Amino acid sequence: MSEIQKKPVKIMETILRDAHQSLIATRMTTEQMLPIIDKMDKVGYHAVECWGGATFDASLRFLKEDPWERLRKLRDGFKNTKLQMLFRGQNILGYRPYADDVVEYFVQKSVANGIDIIRIFDCLNDLRNLQTAVTAANKENAHAQVALSYTLGDAYTLEYWTEKAKQIEQMGANSICIKDMAGLLLPYKATELVKALKETVKIPIDLHTHYTSGVASMTYMKAVEAGVDIIDTAMSPFALGTSQPATEVMVETFRGTEYDTGYDQNLLAEIADYFRPIRDEALDSGLLNPKNMGVDIKTLLYQVPGGMLSNLTSQLKEQHAEDKFYEVLEEVPRVRKDLGEPPLVTPSSQIVGTQAVFNVIMGERYKMVTKETKGILSGEYGATVKPFDPEVVKKCIGDKEPITCRPADLIDNELETLESEMAKYKEQDEDVLSYALFPQVATDFFKYREAQKTKVDAKMADTQNGAYPV
Repeated sequence: MSEIQKKPVKIMETILRDAHQSLIATRMTTEQMLPIIDKMDKVGYHAVECWGGATFDASLRFLKEDPWERLRKLRDGFKNTKLQMLFRGQNILGYRPYADDVVEYFVQKSVANGIDIIRIFDCLNDLRNLQTAVTAANKENAHAQVALSYTLGDAYTLEYWTEKAKQIEQMGANSICIKDMAGLLLPYKATELVKALKETVKIPIDLHTHYTSGVASMTYMKAVEAGVDIIDTAMSPFALGTSQPATEVMVETFRGTEYDTGYDQNLLAEIADYFRPIRDEALDSGLLNPKNMGVDIKTLLYQVPGGMLSNLTSQLKEQHAEDKFYEVLEEVPRVRKDLGEPPLVTPSSQIVGTQAVFNVIMGERYKMVTKETKGILSGEYGATVKPFDPEVVKKCIGDKEPITCRPADLIDNELETLESEMAKYKEQDEDVLSYALFPQVATDFFKYREAQKTKVDAKMADTQNGAYPV
């Protein structure tokens, strides 16, 4: 038998970021991560995603941890593995567009503290919102990966995706990620899409999906056969459901084929054993909702990502209108169409979802309009692939002239102002960036950090749990 021509698929491990973000609301602590890093570093992963996304906000807000400190500790532990983060383009890790000087400084500091690969996306796929971050990553010699938010709709043809891919390559990106946040990419569609992209660009293609609709493992298999370079997976205790397919399963699937990763299953089993008690604890405490582990094929009908579904349920509960759930689900695609058919991912998913709730509860469409809906219609988030419904524009913003330039062009440099506002709390350069993204949450954290210094009595320290009584 002739020798198989080897082209091992690369694996990007999500357990330290997207997996716990998707399943347990980003509550894994740095202390829980550190003991297993040594073993994870031996696997041979293409990269480990461990920062960005919601980890920054959750660290400060719920865990009272400095996200920068986490990154430095992870960097110290991972001697052989590249570290990756998720970055929301001009919104960085926050929910509004920031001035270019803040974006550039954030990229610079992320790389200085240990990030190798920055995955940059925009909720509208408006590439103007990505250019500053890509240029900054190139300048710092980091790997700039641009993610296309994958979605369905008349406008999203193969030509749309290949055209975007060409522009991304020209922007100076080092690779492209197909970011399928709602699990909408079906296996045979993946074959088509990956082949088309591979014929269009020379840079590597990474595929990221979620198991929400139940097709993700099959989608990965077809994508790998079609030539995708990298797939994103999660260690089995935090895989499936609204997270990614399981790392060990994909490694086993390709064993003995030309795509064989060569990873050691015994080593992976030890890593899984480490994370299992953390998952069980999350189940017992109610942090991990068993509902998030099932398959929901409705995702494909309404294109609503898992996180957005739970948001809608809680909004309806607050309004005592749970009986309106299906009406809202049917309203979501209509609102999405009115607003230029954007992909549904943070923050566009929240904007469309909340507006759909209002439209149904008020009994009249756009009787009550959120400031974010007005923002999209005013061009404050960038350009959508399709035009807005003119009637809706008239009803929501009247004759206001929408902006057509890149939204950040209208924002003056803001680093100096931010520096002066938070000067009294500053202990490290990075603090100004924490403050820029989450002013209130960061200020609370800085006060907490200060209090910790003065009130810890070493004799009373609970060394068992690593917690200090204040």
